[in-house]
Amino acid sequence: MTRTSTQARSLRFGVVAPITTDVPTWADQLRRLAGTGYSTILMPDVPQWQPAPAPALAVAATVTGLRVGTWVYASPVRPAWSTAWEAHSLTVLTGGRFEMGIGTGRPGIAEQLRELGLPTGPASRRLDQVREVVAALREMDGPDVHTPVAMAVGGAKAQAVAAELADTVTFVMPHTETRAETMRRVRDFGNPRAAELALHVSVIGDGVAPFMAAPTTDPAALRAADSVACLPSDPGAAAEEILRRHEEMGFSYFVFGADVAGDLAPVVARLAGR
Repeated sequence: MTRTSTQARSLRFGVVAPITTDVPTWADQLRRLAGTGYSTILMPDVPQWQPAPAPALAVAATVTGLRVGTWVYASPVRPAWSTAWEAHSLTVLTGGRFEMGIGTGRPGIAEQLRELGLPTGPASRRLDQVREVVAALREMDGPDVHTPVAMAVGGAKAQAVAAELADTVTFVMPHTETRAETMRRVRDFGNPRAAELALHVSVIGDGVAPFMAAPTTDPAALRAADSVACLPSDPGAAAEEILRRHEEMGFSYFVFGADVAGDLAPVVARLAGR
């Protein structure tokens, strides 16, 4: 990625907002976020945690008028055509405000698959399933619709698929990966199609966002590693750090947890679209 292409893409911000309360309280939370500069409401894809992503996102789109997306679909959990149909339907129902985030599954996905009575299969098969979902989605979208695809990727093979297919790429990396290591990861990715680079920020100050990192995550360890998975709680320092990551590494889409989204709203309002 060149310096010019890094600077050309504007900043935007998303919120992972699973339903952890009663629905009216959750809807009120989304209404408060609307108009503060956030672009996207995001839902995880873990059956034990909350209602299914598609109906939840349809409600979120209606409540807020914002874009909505999955963060992210687990490719092995459902047939490719079913995921693609759901994604295309959300694009149609939201007037083009849906973004399909997809990956091969969270750590421990094999255990979840066994609990659901689904085949575990090798990691390579799960990556093939991602490709099958995107292919089915493109067929359903047809020539006149384009559902943006965000891919969560780790290793070289997954990154190669994302470089070919994704509109947005977020890297799956250890929370204590150093800034220098992340910079090398971004550089090695190359980003030949100038995809949007998204950063999953699970720790703000000493707070660990639910559903974005394990509750045992140690914020001090992340700070000691100079990890980009965390941001300072001070709004001014957070804004400076976001701009630094945009300038140095090309990250332009920052994703936070709902529990800190309100506190960061002034930062988001200041930086969104820059």
